[in-house]
Amino acid sequence: MSDVLLKIRNLSKAFDEHKVLDNISLDVFEGENLIVFGRSGTGKSVLLKSIVRLLFPDNGEIYYRDRNVLTMNKQELTEIRKNIGFLFQSAALYDSMTVGENLAFPLRKILKIKDNDEIEQKVRKTLSLVELESAIDKMPSELSGGMQKRVGLARTIITEPELILYDEPTTGLDPITAKEISKLILDLQHQLKMTSIVVTHDLICAEIIADRVIFLREGKIYAEGKLEELKKKDDYFLRNFFSSKLITETGVENV
Repeated sequence: MSDVLLKIRNLSKAFDEHKVLDNISLDVFEGENLIVFGRSGTGKSVLLKSIVRLLFPDNGEIYYRDRNVLTMNKQELTEIRKNIGFLFQSAALYDSMTVGENLAFPLRKILKIKDNDEIEQKVRKTLSLVELESAIDKMPSELSGGMQKRVGLARTIITEPELILYDEPTTGLDPITAKEISKLILDLQHQLKMTSIVVTHDLICAEIIADRVIFLREGKIYAEGKLEELKKKDDYFLRNFFSSKLITETGVENV
């Protein structure tokens, strides 16, 4: 079995009276694609944001390579975040920057690269991985939704993180484009040897990329295992999910 890259222990988080994570414990292994399913309000995005300390949990511990993220000082946290990429639901591109400038930004800001030739080389190489090198001088507004997702993914991987957190990577895309993005995520995992945690409602996306799946329900891990194994379980909640192909969203949006 691969080494544990991320270790989460007894993680809890509540907003007022609404407990979205309730004593969650989870290991994420190097090189795997872990899918996180669950209705809105079950803590999927909160889990991702807690990993990089965009949110601070009420209780628990998060270890990245045996270092507790939650006890790090600002400098230590900045160094750890260099190893973790985060792809938000929207591509979150800077509208006033070209595609190339969007990708160059983390190279200058995070990796502190100053050589313009080196930056351009890395930008072109990364855009070629997502098949968008020809878009280097375009503005985000000139791109389709699928192309924007590809650019967002390119910007996420350009710093060569060990771990990527995907928050609904196929939301808002038509089925064909969503499948293309899912295959791209899988290809990049194989090429770059990265570990991924993917929050999604998209079963087709999960079928393409999942090594392992967890279901969050009422703040807890309700089920965990291989996707094909969970499909065969005699469980009403899981049967309902797989028969509908898409979880019907209820509750608090984007929690």
